[in-house]
Amino acid sequence: MFKRKIYDKLLEWKAESDGHTALLVEGARRIGKSTVVEEFAKNEYESYILIDFSIAPKGIKQLFEDVSDLNYLFLQLQLQYKVDLLDRKSVIIFDEVQLCPMARQAIKHLVKDHRYDYIETGSLISIRKNVKDILIPSEERKISMYPMDYEEFLWAAGDQSSFALIKQCYEKGISPDQQANRKLLRSFRLYMLVGGMPQAVNEYLVTNNFRKVDLVKRDILKLYKDGFMKIDPTGRASLLFDSIPTQLSKNAARYQVSSVLPNSRAEDILRLVAEMADSKTVLVSYHATDPNAGLSANKDLSQFKLFVCDTGLFTTLMFKDRDFTENVIYEKILSDKLAANLGYLFENVVAQMLAAAGNDLFYHTFDSEKSQHRREVDFLIARRNKICPLEVKSSGYKTHTSLDEFYAKFSNRILERYLVYTKDYMREGQMTYLPVYMVPFL
Repeated sequence: MFKRKIYDKLLEWKAESDGHTALLVEGARRIGKSTVVEEFAKNEYESYILIDFSIAPKGIKQLFEDVSDLNYLFLQLQLQYKVDLLDRKSVIIFDEVQLCPMARQAIKHLVKDHRYDYIETGSLISIRKNVKDILIPSEERKISMYPMDYEEFLWAAGDQSSFALIKQCYEKGISPDQQANRKLLRSFRLYMLVGGMPQAVNEYLVTNNFRKVDLVKRDILKLYKDGFMKIDPTGRASLLFDSIPTQLSKNAARYQVSSVLPNSRAEDILRLVAEMADSKTVLVSYHATDPNAGLSANKDLSQFKLFVCDTGLFTTLMFKDRDFTENVIYEKILSDKLAANLGYLFENVVAQMLAAAGNDLFYHTFDSEKSQHRREVDFLIARRNKICPLEVKSSGYKTHTSLDEFYAKFSNRILERYLVYTKDYMREGQMTYLPVYMVPFL
C-alpha cells in the first residue's frame, strides 16, 4: 500500500474520539479510500470487520433495518464474517456506505453502544436518494480524501527528501538551485501526466509505460461516467464532465452551459452541478462577486468553472477520443514544450492542490479600466482577513496584466499576490513568482 497522509488523520480521530464518533471518509471512486481504511484497521485494532455494501448480500443489509437488538446484530456479523469482535479493541468498516443508507442511520445507536469503533467510506454521500427518509447521524465526523498529491507521488517513487527541500525553500523565500529545480519540475510534470489515482501510479511504477497508465485512467473515467448516469440518467452530467477540458481551453469567464446542453442555462443545472461536486470527481470554482475575505458569502452559483479531481485523469480526458494520449501531450509536458494554449492543464492541477489543502475554489472577473477587455484572476484564497489572488501561467510570465489591474483596484484587501509558473521562486516588488510545486504551502 502507498503511504497516504490521511492515515495520520485516522490516527488523530481514533485518539481524540475514543469511540464517541464514527468517521466518514468520503471521496471519489478509486482514490484508495477502502485500501487505507482497511490497512488502518489491520494495524491499529486487534480485529475488524469490513462490510463492503457494493457486494454485501441482502441479508447483511437487512440487519440494519432494525437495530433495537445490537447483541443480535453483532452476533450475526461475527458469524457471517468469521471474526471475533473485542470491546473497545475492534472496528467495523462500512465500505461504500451510501449503498446502505440504513447502516449509516444506525451509526447513532452503534456509537452510543460504544463497544466498537466505526469507519464509513463512500462517495455520493449527500445525493438525495442516498439520504432520503434517513436521519443523518450527528455522531459522524467527516473528512475528505483526495487523489495522491505530489508529495505522496514522490513517496511512491521512493523519493523521501525532495518535498522537504521544497518546503524549506518556500519558508525561506528562496528557490532550489537550478539543477534541483529542473529535477523537481520534471517530476512534477510526470505527476501531472500519471496523476494521483493509486492504480495509475502503480501501473507507472511497475511498467514504466505511459500507454498502460493511460488505459488504467480510461477505465477509471468509464467508472465515473457510470456514476454520473446514476446521478442523472439523462446523460447531462456525463456531457458536462466530458466537456471540462474544452470549456477551460476557451478561457471563458464561466462554464458555458448552453454550448454543452442546448437550451439550458447555468441556473437550470445548479442542483446537478452540486451533485457532481458531491461525487468528488469534479471541483467547482465559483465566481466571487465581491472579492474579500468572506469569499463564500459572495459567490455567484450561476457563474462557475469545473475542474477534474485528478489532473492525470484530466490529461487523458483531453484526448479521450484518440487511441493514446502520448502522441501529443505526454511528450510535450515531459520535455517542457507545452504549448501556451494547453496551459489550462496547470490551472487544473492548481485547483486540485488548493482543494486538497482545504481551500474552497473562487475566481473573479472584472472590467478593465485601461482597455475594452475583461480581466480575470484565476484563483482567490482568503488569508488573515485578506485575499491572495493567483494567476497561473504555463509559459510567458513577464506580463501579468490581470494581476496588476486587480491589485490596483483592490490593493487594500490584498495580503499577497502570486504568479504561479514553471520557473524559479522569486520576489519582484509586491509580487511573488511561485513554482507550481510550491502551491500546497500557500
